[in-house]
Amino acid sequence: MSKFDSKKAIPRYRFIAIIMTMIALMVLGKTMYIMTAKRKFWMAVANRVKIDSVTTPPVRGNILSCDGQLMASSLPQYKMFVDFRAIHADKKDSLFEVKLDSIAHGLSSIFPDKSAAEFKAHLLEGFQKQKAHWPIWSKRVNYSTYAEVKSLPVFRLGANHGGFHTEEFNARKQAYGSLALRTIGKMYGEIDSAQCGLELSYDSLLRGETGKSHGRKVLNKFLYLTDRPPVDGSDIVTTIDVSMQDLAERALLNELYKINANVGVAIVMEVKTGDVKAIVNMTKCADGSYNEIKNHAVSDLLEPGSVFKTASIMVALDDGVVDTTYRVDTGCGVWPMYGREMKDHNWRRGGYGMLTLPQTLWVSSNVGVSRIIDDHYHNNPEKYVEGIHRLGLADDLRLPIPGYSPAIIRMPKKDSRGKQYVNWSKTTLPWMSIGYETQVPPISTLTFYNAIANGGKMMRPRFVKEVRKNGVTVEKFPPVVMREHIAKETTIKKITHILEQVVSVGLGKKAGSPSFLVAGKTGTAQISKGTAGYKSGQVNYLLSFAGFFPAYEPRYSCIVCIQKSGLPASGGGMSGVVFHDIAEGIMAQSLKLEAADARDSLSILIPQVKNGNILAADYVLTHLGFEPRADWDGSYADGNPIWGRAAETGKRTITLQREQLGSHNTMPDVHGMGARDAVFLIESRGMKVKISGRGKVVEQSIGPGTRIKKGMTCSLRLS
Repeated sequence: MSKFDSKKAIPRYRFIAIIMTMIALMVLGKTMYIMTAKRKFWMAVANRVKIDSVTTPPVRGNILSCDGQLMASSLPQYKMFVDFRAIHADKKDSLFEVKLDSIAHGLSSIFPDKSAAEFKAHLLEGFQKQKAHWPIWSKRVNYSTYAEVKSLPVFRLGANHGGFHTEEFNARKQAYGSLALRTIGKMYGEIDSAQCGLELSYDSLLRGETGKSHGRKVLNKFLYLTDRPPVDGSDIVTTIDVSMQDLAERALLNELYKINANVGVAIVMEVKTGDVKAIVNMTKCADGSYNEIKNHAVSDLLEPGSVFKTASIMVALDDGVVDTTYRVDTGCGVWPMYGREMKDHNWRRGGYGMLTLPQTLWVSSNVGVSRIIDDHYHNNPEKYVEGIHRLGLADDLRLPIPGYSPAIIRMPKKDSRGKQYVNWSKTTLPWMSIGYETQVPPISTLTFYNAIANGGKMMRPRFVKEVRKNGVTVEKFPPVVMREHIAKETTIKKITHILEQVVSVGLGKKAGSPSFLVAGKTGTAQISKGTAGYKSGQVNYLLSFAGFFPAYEPRYSCIVCIQKSGLPASGGGMSGVVFHDIAEGIMAQSLKLEAADARDSLSILIPQVKNGNILAADYVLTHLGFEPRADWDGSYADGNPIWGRAAETGKRTITLQREQLGSHNTMPDVHGMGARDAVFLIESRGMKVKISGRGKVVEQSIGPGTRIKKGMTCSLRLS
């Protein structure tokens, strides 16, 4: 018989079931209450202990020169804060109050713009309000300043005890300051967005991809966990050559200051590839200095003046309407043209009279060039303009520089009946032929001259060669040929010869060099002042010189444009001088001479060798063709310094003798050594060094063999 008594057990189970059901209903009710009535409260609590979708910025890619030198890079900057809750929680209130004056004075010495009293009042305000993110300084600071602030009392305890914490930003810095600033580009610092130049054009590649993270509050501190790591930006390799850029900038600035010009532009392009090796844009500021404010080289739509005459003569030669033996009468320098007078620059001196076609470019005769073009194209100006377009002057170069404007060269148009021109007058053609009534930026003019230097092949100006990611090339931008031939081969040869004569016997002599041949064309044009035209008081001029060098094996093309007010104004005498300085500087940089080539009858055949690291001296002497005698073995490439002296033992012989320098605790004998070796030896023993003079050490304040003590300073006199 079963011992289970259902009459007694069932009521107990029912009671337990009822209790469990009631508890479940209470839990469910409480849950519904929290989800409805208390929803806002608990959502606020949750938001206080978590932070979702925090954006993690990537590191912006670098901009490099053609040989890999850093031109623009991202460096860390910091905004500094103090968490007074952490100070209070760590019960450091008394320490903070005791050290507050020291902190305030320290901050004032780091940031002199604000007094210690102001810093003290500012920090006390945050302390009294118990702020967790109280700014110490309103602006971003670099790492060295951040390190100074972090070393102050209390702050040096770290975020958990001293409350000092930061927000890190990537600040954009140009390694060479303002060099090619308008082309490389700038950033809006506070919002980290590109402003101009290649920074803006290639922003999507340089910027990278932002990451995502979220924060959870643990032990009253937020712990951030990465959901998606940021992808750092790619590096771009430009075509800019730092040495050429610096050379072009210095040459241009010298002339701008000399003639008190308003604007200066210089561009250097590699002939075969179209690579822009240097591009300078200088604008005169109110204080008289010059800075890169606008990219005039690609955006200035000005009438180019006489550098355009080369294109006009090329059209006539290429169409076969004239040849180099053609002669034109320029009269006394003034020629009537449909109710207006065309004048040469020397019209007051009687003009040039009869000229051959090459001579019209040699002396830059307005009358000569305009008469040649008007005589052969007056009844069909469309053919002339089509020829200009064929030369590529009107092509859209599609440059990656914000603000670029393609040239504007008007094409004649007739009315609906086809009888009269609606945008053309009788004087348009002759004035267009000498560089007026067109608007061409300097970069387009240079691209045209570069095509002449390249045998007629027109290359698109290239500013960026490749894109790199983690040092690996991921995309290349090869040179682009825009036109295989801008003119016939015979035309290119003829115009090249004429342009070389412009420099050798014409008005471009100051652009030439005695070391190599230069070809180019001068230009001097009045600049129209908008609605005021050309007659509004003082006249502004555009002075230009465009050409290439060496003339018959061209490596580089270059254009220099200067805008100035009033006379004197000479394209050849001002812009040509800058061209000369740039060309000679570039060619000098490219020279690679052997040491033997520098020897002559007056040369010192045995060089003077200083005491010191004779391992380095042996390396240099060997590469100069000497065979120094030595009583030791070693390699400069992988050996440690070997100290000793050098002595001449014959007319062509140098002996390098090794010497012991004594104990590391005693002062070495550095007499006869150069500054580098002497400083290295002394500082390696824990001493400080002061130097005066130059040459070899002739006097040391602490004698050889003296025992070294901590904190000693040795003064060296060199002569």
